[in-house]
Amino acid sequence: MASSDEIREKERRVRELMGAKGLKALLLKRQANFSWMTGGGLNLVGIATELGVAALLITERSKFVVCSNIEAPRMAKEENLEEQGFTIASFAWHEDPETALIRKLAGQGKIGCDVAFHDADMLAEDIARLRYSLTPEEVVRYRWLGERVSMGLEKTMMEARPGEKESEVVGRLCAELWKDRIDPITLMSAADDRVSNFRHPIPTERKVEKYLMVSVNARKWGLIVSLTRFLHFGALPEDLRQKYLANVQIDCAFMAATRPGVPAREVLAQGIEAYRAQGYPNEWKLHHQGGSIGYTGRDYRTNFQTPDIIQENQGFTWNPSIAGTKSEDTILATRNGPEPITRPMLYPSMALESAGMSFARPVILELP
Repeated sequence: MASSDEIREKERRVRELMGAKGLKALLLKRQANFSWMTGGGLNLVGIATELGVAALLITERSKFVVCSNIEAPRMAKEENLEEQGFTIASFAWHEDPETALIRKLAGQGKIGCDVAFHDADMLAEDIARLRYSLTPEEVVRYRWLGERVSMGLEKTMMEARPGEKESEVVGRLCAELWKDRIDPITLMSAADDRVSNFRHPIPTERKVEKYLMVSVNARKWGLIVSLTRFLHFGALPEDLRQKYLANVQIDCAFMAATRPGVPAREVLAQGIEAYRAQGYPNEWKLHHQGGSIGYTGRDYRTNFQTPDIIQENQGFTWNPSIAGTKSEDTILATRNGPEPITRPMLYPSMALESAGMSFARPVILELP
């Protein structure tokens, strides 16, 4: 899966951080960082867990996989980590001497970690920033994932019927994604008035009458995309059409402003100005507006204190919402402008412009 160039670049970033922080070793226990460091590997058993069952320990000259004897065979045979230069250091599950083993492997000196761990320095945010700029190999995987999830969600929505439960539609989406071992890690769905009433509508057994929204965060190789689609049975009311159009135009303003070298909080300010220009000056206060995405659902949700500068080839998902509507797709910030990672594939689309850029955006699908 991962090329030697990708792995070398990630080792370079890690050891540069180690040098800057005066570390003898860096310990990665979060599943997001494991997947990133190994070029798409999985240290998960439960798909909803933040911590994995195997950790990576990077020292000045060596790399180790630290895990119990339960996990060691799969780390070697399926994740192929020895081929990437890792040494598998396992311990008996019934003894669990993980901390002592890590200290022995790391030697004397400071250790950094992505979670609170023993006497290690907690460096979660510093480590997360190493992931933000995707390598060329990651971009290829991200494009594939965006296309596949876009197709899966839109196919599922196009097959929906009045009277189906929100949970039934979401269940079919999960089955569609699991055909390619894509994990749906966050799911939202709302039928009819629930769309207006709740900004985070978890799927329920409510039956769909006229209007349906489904959102998904989906993960493969550790990478995550996020998108939302709507459908309406029968002719779409004009007031809802216009509200949705305003919302999508706001999203285009966010995306157009997402450029490498720009402070993320400046993009937020431009998005808020777009709310005002569209006649909805206070709706942004009712829900976060999104932010950076990649190996977590949002690496950060942008606010006015966000210190980060947008990096080249960094993923972003903005999700502006106006009561009853939402607009959400994943993009990549590139030097040539925002690249759509998720986009309308089966849905009809409309062409909108913002800051001199053209965007193909999904409409609300109207079904008989």
